Amino acid sequence: MIRSDIVEALAEQFSQLTNKDSESAVKTILDAMSDALVRGHRIEIRGFGSFSINRRPPRMGRNPRTGESVAIAEKRVPHFKPGKALREAVDGQDDLDVADARSDAAMR
Repeated sequence: MIRSDIVEALAEQFSQLTNKDSESAVKTILDAMSDALVRGHRIEIRGFGSFSINRRPPRMGRNPRTGESVAIAEKRVPHFKPGKALREAVDGQDDLDVADARSDAAMR
């Protein structure tokens, strides 16, 4: 599923919203989530999961072409941890649903 699929699903579910309104709503939500993560806040959506920032400490790497050691700086990376309801829903899917999803994706 991509961003435009979310916009379409939102517009279909709420007939009073136009595609432009749906796009604006999705953009606003994603921008707010991005801003919160940039500020170092944690985002929790009950039943779905939580987004947080993980710290990757500095380390020594190696240039694969020359074999030379390279210092890699510390990084902050976004991390998603699915909630219990989402984990159970995904785990509860049988193989037929997965096959249906693959065939739907292939048709696009």
